[in-house]
Amino acid sequence: MAKNILCLWSCLFSVLIYTSVHGALEQETENNIQIFENNNDFAFRLYKSIVAQPDSQSKNVFFSPLSVSMALAALSLGAAGETHQQLFSGLGFNSSSSEEVHKAFLNLLQSLNQRTDVDLEVGTALYVQDTFRPHADFLEKMKRFYLSDGFSVDFTKTAETTEQINKYVSEKTRGKISKFIKDLKSRTVMYLLSYVYFRGKWLIPFSTRSTRKRTFHVDDETTVPVQMMYKKDFFDAYYDHQLSAQVLFLHYNDSFSMMLALPEKGLCALEEVVSPQHIVKWLKRMKEREYEIYVPKLSLKTSYSLKDTLTGMGMMDMFTRKANLTGISSDKLLVTEFVHQASLDVDETGATATAVTGVEFMFASLSFTPVINFNRPFMIFVIDRQRKTVLFMGKIVNPENMT
Repeated sequence: MAKNILCLWSCLFSVLIYTSVHGALEQETENNIQIFENNNDFAFRLYKSIVAQPDSQSKNVFFSPLSVSMALAALSLGAAGETHQQLFSGLGFNSSSSEEVHKAFLNLLQSLNQRTDVDLEVGTALYVQDTFRPHADFLEKMKRFYLSDGFSVDFTKTAETTEQINKYVSEKTRGKISKFIKDLKSRTVMYLLSYVYFRGKWLIPFSTRSTRKRTFHVDDETTVPVQMMYKKDFFDAYYDHQLSAQVLFLHYNDSFSMMLALPEKGLCALEEVVSPQHIVKWLKRMKEREYEIYVPKLSLKTSYSLKDTLTGMGMMDMFTRKANLTGISSDKLLVTEFVHQASLDVDETGATATAVTGVEFMFASLSFTPVINFNRPFMIFVIDRQRKTVLFMGKIVNPENMT
């Protein structure tokens, strides 16, 4: 019997702009709050696994932990036995039932889609080979919990199907990602896309007239020229004495913020100890005062193969013949690749962030105004303050590098 390929792609596209959210957040259940906290814990564990790779030490890192966790959670709908247990353990959902986890993701998707004061769209799409029949229960749960659109396609017509999927992705991301699929395999039997589109502008924008070329210190011996934005205004900030790090909040006209953490003792020292609890502490203790801030303009793209990373985090069976994905199909399936791509653009008006996750399956206080100058490596987070949820995170080692 000829081998087929099953591809499950999950894409999270985010673009951060202007407008504010009015109206109170729906009251969360205690279980949902715990799941969101576990999701943040997964974000930091994934970050530390990525930066532990030898080729990541001197590179910019930027990714969406929410995109990755959504892909893994959607995959768990079709997983059983040890494979399902490894997925839930890796995500940190050991104490929650499958129903509770999927309902929490549904709650998140619905809440984001209800924020009518922002340009925000969240959802998923499922492309299925017209000769392939996934279990009806899997398809129904994808629709119910992950708001999935459904399309029947012929993957043997690779050029036609590639164009169709890329057009859908481009429409959902307003053209930010237009050529997501480049090498579609003719034996593919299914693609799953999950997307988030969110645009936001700074609550306090920078002036282009104040942007100047300045020096960024990559390390003790290397400097690069960067376009550095400048602003003197009132900002929320917090100095973490425990971590010897200055944290600056750049708010959008919404409940979303970009947090920049500038360590005094080097980035590695901060990366080793920073945790989700620090996010909560920074949010609780941030205070507004006047600052002069210098922030580099950014434009970067990142790409990761997370197969080894996820294996190292305990989710290994899905990549082997031990994979139990019988919830998707009675045929023997396994994951052959898990890839993630992201991009970030930061300028005077706001920021644009995009991310794509792909999973491939195969059968088998002083009197003067203080200055915060991000002229050396720092960590970056994009968070939803209402839920204290990390949407994106990473580190900027060299703003001049595009990757």
